[in-house]
Amino acid sequence: MRKTILALAGAAAISTFAISGAHADNHEDGEMDTSAITSGSYSADPAHTLVVWGLDHLGFNDYFGIFGDITGTLELDTANLANSSVDVSIPIADVTVASAGLKDHLLRAGTDGADPDFFGPNPEAARFVSTSVTPTGDTEADITGNLTFNGVTKEVTLDAELAGMGTNAMNQKETVGFHAETTIMRSEWNLGWGIPFGLGDEVELEITAAFEKN
Repeated sequence: MRKTILALAGAAAISTFAISGAHADNHEDGEMDTSAITSGSYSADPAHTLVVWGLDHLGFNDYFGIFGDITGTLELDTANLANSSVDVSIPIADVTVASAGLKDHLLRAGTDGADPDFFGPNPEAARFVSTSVTPTGDTEADITGNLTFNGVTKEVTLDAELAGMGTNAMNQKETVGFHAETTIMRSEWNLGWGIPFGLGDEVELEITAAFEKN
């Protein structure tokens, strides 16, 4: 189920490469030839970069939401991937969910001056800044970094893999795409509302990202 949701949400990001036709290389074509990827500075494509989050809903089912309009940079060193780094910002205030009532609750101020149940009105963007990149395969790596969110900074590790690469036929920019996943405990970021009722603490994050060379 979780992978299916990621596939649906990631379709927009993958379209960056699909539109490019023969100029793109991804796993559908078998083993990727990564020799064409060049080192340098890349910027996140906010229209095709998403974070899909999911958690258990009272033990009945999984619930999902999306953060989009993500901005940031990738410094890529193809000769030594460990020298690469990523720094991205995620606009929490622009959270997308299926229920208008839930979005109101996520962004609602606390009652009578109390802390909000979730993000509250006008929440600051979350930020992930990598501290290390450790290759784990030909096209995979563990990306460890600091996630700052709701006033708390903690270390997380993303399990990442190269998803596609090539020239975007729409703008002729050299583009690389990645999928990544990790799991966090929202209570560690002071977002523990609902846990006593059975609302899940564990949040699975699925990331699909496209970066365009500057």
